[in-house]
Amino acid sequence: MAGETPQPGREPERPPTRPTEQSERLAEKPPSRRERARAATIEEIKQTALGLMREQGTTDFRFSDIARLMGMTAPALYRYFADRDELLTELIVDAYNDLGEAVAEARDRIPVDDPGGRFGAVAQSYRRWAREEPQRFALILGMPVPGYHAPEEGPTTEAARRAMAQLKSLFFEAAQAGVLGPPMLADADGSIARMLAEHHDEKELPIDGPPVAPETFQAMLHCWASLHGFACLESYGHLDWLPGELRDAIFDSSMRLVAKVAGLPEPGIAPAP
Repeated sequence: MAGETPQPGREPERPPTRPTEQSERLAEKPPSRRERARAATIEEIKQTALGLMREQGTTDFRFSDIARLMGMTAPALYRYFADRDELLTELIVDAYNDLGEAVAEARDRIPVDDPGGRFGAVAQSYRRWAREEPQRFALILGMPVPGYHAPEEGPTTEAARRAMAQLKSLFFEAAQAGVLGPPMLADADGSIARMLAEHHDEKELPIDGPPVAPETFQAMLHCWASLHGFACLESYGHLDWLPGELRDAIFDSSMRLVAKVAGLPEPGIAPAP
């Protein structure tokens, strides 16, 4: 009965508790030796493919070359990947995730109440990753790999949305802080407004998040186009004729200019290492 005192020597009954997330993880069965070996082989295949890309300077590779370097037969690779497209898909997802993590880490080192500084950190991190990983950068944001077709609405699309969402979040932070001004080009093209109206949930757009005004969406694309264009020129060696200090200065002024055009506070661009 309610309020009844427990008898001596008898433990009071306790209501059943739900398993915690940690206990559920501990209860999970650890991977078997075979599963660990398979995961290690998959990782070796991916690293070998990346090594070929870096060595050959191209995003195109053959299964037979990977098999030869790993001491396997080409047919044996099909135990791990259905075809070259499946391997490329995993490499693309990995690259998008790594780029997104690098950008997010750089952004989060700057206080939220400094959206201009956070944009500068995002821009510099994006540029640095493209310069340090030219083949992986080309794989996800360069020329399409001949013969490759990404799964429609598959993992590559989701990974791209997560990576690009870093840029969009800066505009929302600036708006919430009351420091997002109107973009210089406030008259967005009508096609942008129609696209946003047709896809108001933005699931078919490359950048996730709440809906934005057409002029803000246009300003975001201006920022990304300027940042990506500079990163491509530098990553592919088209700016090698400029001294490093001058490239840094041009990048700094380009990002400050596009931030001003977009209505963001002027960023301070940290020097490139």
